[in-house]
Amino acid sequence: MSTVSTSSAATSTSAPSVPSGTPTDPRTPGRRFGSLGPVGLVLIGGISVQFGGALAVTLMPRAGALGVVTLRLLAAALVLLLVCRPRLRGHSRTDWGTVTLFGIAMAAMNGLFYCAAARIPLGAAVTLEVLGPLVLSVLASRQVVNALWAGLALAGVFLLGGGGFGNLDPTGVAFALGAGAMWAAYIVFSARTGRRFPQADGLALAMAIAALLFLPLGIAEAGTRLLDPTTVALGSAVALLSSVLPYTLELLALRRLPASTFAILMSLEPAIAATAGFLLLGQSLSAPEAAAIALVIAASIGAVRTQVRRGKAHVATPEA
Repeated sequence: MSTVSTSSAATSTSAPSVPSGTPTDPRTPGRRFGSLGPVGLVLIGGISVQFGGALAVTLMPRAGALGVVTLRLLAAALVLLLVCRPRLRGHSRTDWGTVTLFGIAMAAMNGLFYCAAARIPLGAAVTLEVLGPLVLSVLASRQVVNALWAGLALAGVFLLGGGGFGNLDPTGVAFALGAGAMWAAYIVFSARTGRRFPQADGLALAMAIAALLFLPLGIAEAGTRLLDPTTVALGSAVALLSSVLPYTLELLALRRLPASTFAILMSLEPAIAATAGFLLLGQSLSAPEAAAIALVIAASIGAVRTQVRRGKAHVATPEA
């Protein structure tokens, strides 16, 4: 899953063209190592996220889905607050309102996704969740061709559900779709927070808000199990794999990698999630399920490429 990386979420539906002279421009020395380095960082980050999600599923019998989310958000918030040390003064009421909504979206997205992963296979959960950013991308572009990508994605979802989701737990499907809607909201408020707070300060504050919001839910479900040393260690590992490591790798990659390429790589996450589910959880895919995931990936890549071409055409067309 994109469970969730700020960089990946924000970029997966918005692929702006990269101005020349930046480190991602092929004419600059920053590209002397080629694209293999940053591409490798992104792929490693994606693998880390999805295997972190698989590890979280194995932790659910110990702490429950809400308990796992609580541990993940708390550990990630502590790391980000220590690293970023965000300023608490000097922000307007609108700034705090924006970052609070960002934190709420983050908490809801993670909570709904983990509730889905507890009920349906990881690959299916990520595939359904990806529909949120995909729909946001289609609506934002306002191009007729994107109706094709939306239709392709819906065909994949229909195939994934066996023509009516008879093979998947309907509650899990609803949770995954809800997580996708919250992912779309997360992207919107992530961008707004980034414009109002320097560096990663907004992310650290939003993560702390999300952790505080989820703490009562985690305590209600898991109680004193949240204090078990083994559970805390595993929850911290989930936070490391699903948040801290991917954030770091993606930030490094985006210094040398065009956002459009990054977004296409992130579209592969359902396949990575399915692989993680198979290797760690024994969740095998049928041929129709594999084809469904492939359709959603193709739709995501198509939407990204359409948006990139539109951006380039807009830049190339002089204003009247």
